[in-house]
Amino acid sequence: MKLGEAFFHRDCLEVAPDLVGKVLVHRLPDGTILRERIAETEAYRGAEDLGCHASKGKTPRNELLWRKSGTVYVYLCYGIHHLMNVITGEEGQPQGVLLRAGEVHDGPGKLTKYLQIDKTFNGGSFLGDTVWFEDDGYVCETRTAPRVGIDYAGDYWKNVPWRWIMVKTT
Repeated sequence: MKLGEAFFHRDCLEVAPDLVGKVLVHRLPDGTILRERIAETEAYRGAEDLGCHASKGKTPRNELLWRKSGTVYVYLCYGIHHLMNVITGEEGQPQGVLLRAGEVHDGPGKLTKYLQIDKTFNGGSFLGDTVWFEDDGYVCETRTAPRVGIDYAGDYWKNVPWRWIMVKTT
């Protein structure tokens, strides 16, 4: 079953753990379907979260964080890796969930490379027919951990346990 807008129209701290175990799907222009089960997510929650791009205010790069839930936010990290996020919550309140890893592709850059996701998806929607999430009934447990790669955010924000990792399937 394809996830709808109501799934994403919740706080990122609810959406992030619930996305673990769901399947990210990309339909290529030739009709080929690529799928990867999400194994790890990270939540980024508003301007007060010093790990979130919104903490520096609205810019051309991050303005998508303020858009409606279900919006695709892709940015280039270190000039080489495209990282994909889904915007969550209320429009005008910046927050989102980073797709940190798939079950097979262990890293946000490897995941987007496999799925052939780049900046052209930025501003698109997870509610259409090109890229979306499915719930196939798969159930898993998760554990939490600090987010990765945000030492610049200070001790509190870099250590907040807003990363969810798949640990067990049932």
